[in-house]
Amino acid sequence: MKRIGVFVAAALALSVPGVAWAGTDLYIVNYGSGTIGEYNADTGAAINTALVSGLSSPEGLAVSGGDLFVVNNLTGTIGEYNASTGTAINASLVSGLSSPEGLAVSGSDLFVANLLSGTIGEYNLSTGAMNSSFIFGLSFPSGLAVSGSNLFVVNAIAGTIGEYNASTGTAINASLVSGLNFPNGLAVSGSDLFVANFNAGAVGEYSAVTGTAISASLISGQLGPYDAAVSGSDLFFTNVGSNTIGEYNLSSGVDSSFISGLDQPAFLTVANSGSAVPEPASLSLLAAGALGLATLRRRARR
Repeated sequence: MKRIGVFVAAALALSVPGVAWAGTDLYIVNYGSGTIGEYNADTGAAINTALVSGLSSPEGLAVSGGDLFVVNNLTGTIGEYNASTGTAINASLVSGLSSPEGLAVSGSDLFVANLLSGTIGEYNLSTGAMNSSFIFGLSFPSGLAVSGSNLFVVNAIAGTIGEYNASTGTAINASLVSGLNFPNGLAVSGSDLFVANFNAGAVGEYSAVTGTAISASLISGQLGPYDAAVSGSDLFFTNVGSNTIGEYNLSSGVDSSFISGLDQPAFLTVANSGSAVPEPASLSLLAAGALGLATLRRRARR
């Protein structure tokens, strides 16, 4: 069976309330080809379709400054690469992980979701210290997103989004959002949380403070929405079923094929250009994925 699982890292750490950073580059994981592609976030034009290649079932990814961090699911590692050239800095920066999936970075802390062990690990980029069970007892954790001092975690099987203290790992609300249909990736911006519900073919919008649904089907009719990322007034999401990246804009609506011709995309992230722009009230957090793909991936490995 062809391995279908794919992850595009959607991990945005926005520390300034009410402000989104206009991203210039969109990084996308192609699980099928084992590559990371780089695209212009404004036009969708390819910059380098194989910026990083030779990866082992890449899934989650995150950008911090000039560094690109990538999860290799099969080898249980996180690699570090130059975000401009794709050159490996340390292909096994973190190892010994348990089916790692989603990734998020905040300051010197790198968070990773370990699907099979039901844990979130924390790796300190400055000291190299690793806490493999920073958060534990989760239900197939996958997507991650950081906003200020809060870490949001997707529980794919339970269909929930949990909120935790990003410094201590203490639960703030383990079921901030519930009743989701195989969520996977997510992102947060300001007070909004966007979640992709794979089985429902939709991306929903929720309050990052109360978990209340703002629009459970903000974007609907999609083919396997798996992850999301925000840049300015644009919300990007992956469609695994159609091998495309969709774009949602409050003014122009939905373009389900903003980028096409990909090879099993799932997680994605936007690099910041450094210029701050006012953030629309309804665009801030992305998320969502699906557990069905994870199951297919594991069957394919047998």
